[in-house]
Order: sequence, then C-alpha cells, then structure tokens
Amino acid sequence: MTEYQSDLLRLLSERGYIHQVTDAAALDALAVREVVPGYIGFDPTAPSLHVGSLVQIMLLRRLQQAGHKPVVLMGGGTGKIGDPSFKDEARKLASDETIAANIAGIQRIFERFLTFGDGPTDAVMVNNADWLDKLEYIPFLREVGQHFSVNRMLSFDSVKLRLDREQSLSFLEFNYMILQGYDFRELGRRAGVRLQMGGSDQWGNIVNGVELARRMDGTEVFGVTTPLLTTADGTKMGKTVAGAVWLHEDQLSHFDYWQFWRNTDDRDVGRFLRLFTDLPLDEIARLEALPGAEINEAKKVLATEATAMCRGRAAADEAAETARRTFEEGAAGAALPTLDVAGGQIGIVDALIGLGFCASKGEARRLIAGGGARVDGERVADDTLVISVSEQLRLSAGKKNHGLLRPA
Repeated sequence: MTEYQSDLLRLLSERGYIHQVTDAAALDALAVREVVPGYIGFDPTAPSLHVGSLVQIMLLRRLQQAGHKPVVLMGGGTGKIGDPSFKDEARKLASDETIAANIAGIQRIFERFLTFGDGPTDAVMVNNADWLDKLEYIPFLREVGQHFSVNRMLSFDSVKLRLDREQSLSFLEFNYMILQGYDFRELGRRAGVRLQMGGSDQWGNIVNGVELARRMDGTEVFGVTTPLLTTADGTKMGKTVAGAVWLHEDQLSHFDYWQFWRNTDDRDVGRFLRLFTDLPLDEIARLEALPGAEINEAKKVLATEATAMCRGRAAADEAAETARRTFEEGAAGAALPTLDVAGGQIGIVDALIGLGFCASKGEARRLIAGGGARVDGERVADDTLVISVSEQLRLSAGKKNHGLLRPA
C-alpha cells in the first residue's frame, strides 16, 4: 500500500476506495497544503439513488471527514442526455419537471451523509443545467470541441463496448463525455474544484476533464476512481432478485434495507464495513476475524451501522429488533414488509411476488417446489394454494426473507 502524506489519500487508501489516480503524488501534496474541493456527478434518473451509488456518496463523506470540501453535482443538464458508459442502450429522455422532482428527492439523501453550509469544508450542491442549458452550439464547438479527439473518444472502453456489440450510440449520447469534461472546467472556475471522483467506468470521462482544464485554463486538476464494486460471488453491488436496493424509505422499507446488508456474503463483511460504515479500522479487523457462525454478529453490526447512516439510528435499531424477534423468537416484527390482501384471499404465488420475494410466477413456483416457502412457519408444498387472510400471517421465502400478509 502506498504511503500517503495527506489525511485524504491515506483515509481513502486504508478503506479501499482507490482504484486509479491521475497524479497521486501531486494530489497528495495539494491535500496536505490546502482544502481541496472535489466533486462527483449524479444524473437524476429516478427520485432516489440506490445502493449502487453508495460508494460514491461515501467517497464524498470521506472527503469531508478528511477536512476537504464535497461538491455534489446534480446532472440537471447531462441528465437530459444520459451517460452511455457501459450501457447497452440509450436511456429514456426525462422531462424538465421530472428531472427537477428527482433532484429534490435525491437531495434529501445527501443531507444524511454530508454536512451542508457556507463554511470552507461544508458540502454544496450544484446543478450543471445552470451552465449547460445556456450554451450556444457553435461557440461551444469552437471553444471546447477543438480539444477533443474523436479517435481518442472512440478508443474508450465505455464507447468501444457499445460499438463492438453493434448497438446504436446516438450523437446525443456521444456528446456526454464532452459535457462532463466541460463540467469539470466550469466547476474549477465557479467553485475552485480541483478534484473529480467517480467509479472506474468514469476514468475516460475524468481524464478528458483533467486535460480540458489544463488546455483551456492551464489549471492542474486531478481524478480519482474507485474499484468496480462486485460481491464475492461476482454479482454487481446492489443487484437483487427483487430489484434495486433504494436508499429512500419511500421506495424500500427500513427492514428490507437492513436485511440487504445482513445478507452480505461472509467474504464481503470486512470490505463493506470499511466502505459503508464509520467504524474504526481496528474494530472492523476484530469483526471480520470472527470465526465460523460468529461472523453473523459482524453482519448485524454492518446492517445496523449502514442503515443508521442512511435511515437514522432509530430506524436501524427498529429494523434490528424486528429481525431479532422474527428470526430468534419466531414473532412478526412491526417493520417487516407487508401486503394488504383485498377480499381476504390470495394465491401463494401472487403473495410471494407481491412482497417482492420473487420476480416472476416461474421463480415463485420453483421456490415452492424447493421447499422454500412457508406460511407462519409451515412449509407450502402446493403452488396452487390459496391463503385465507382473516388475520395477520407471516410469509417466508427461504431463511432470510420474511413479510406479513394482512387483511385489507
């Protein structure tokens, strides 16, 4: 591990955030001398971000913890295009009203992770629509476009992947990396930003911005990317059978959020504790070294700490207590996901899908055939079973997913 002098790079390195740095020595020296404003961009494609964005949110949190200034860039302008990086197809274009509503929803998430204000290390949120919407096409091409090589842009993996698969890449999307590079230069002028951070898929876009700032303004700026985050079994972080793991409680209950972290693979516990909690490193080392089944205690700590950071301590404690009562006492905790059943009856397959435990009827039938479905602890053997719901019932899918059926 590289020996860094700055608190910033030392913290990022120790906790596993660093994949690539454009000029590590120069950034390290800058972070020792002065407060470094650094930014990450988020396109408002939904009213909430999900766990797949959490590494980047935590990266901004670490920046602030190390005494520097986080700048949250909302892509009100670039969000009208959509980042084509490693996407199989173009995103659907959202209206201005939808983008504004999504930004308002996402802002609530950042207020839980960062301290906003007017101080030198307080976080700020900006919207690139403030400058991108005002650009005039021909002047922009003359001023900025001349600094981009199409040959080089075509060589980036994010573009090559689409072209190699013979999937359409629109001219609109192709412009995205130019606009992202322009954002970096504009933020340098407006807010003194010297650092752009992002996932490893953003490396080409970040390098473009670094070079654009140097060519147009003679400014030395830097880039840092994080490793592509996959779980120990090779799946992308945050992908589950039931869909995205949303950070907003409007889209995902506190209990389901807690349970997502509780279900972490044994091999990922230490890494996730370093990335997604503020626990001291020596405590994390103790937890990840717990032998055998004791590692489950580390998973509970991870679930509670990660949930507390995103949803608040009270929500985390309630979810942990619900899990304890459900798994250890066989009771039905108040925070379990619920499905209100109209008419007093529901098929077992529809119930499993309605609670989000299965994504399709075929998947539900396979779960039942494998003995994984239970109603109030009793195994269900017949996938045509109709459940009478005159009172609250507990439905389980495997050992880890539990929910409630209630009469409407």
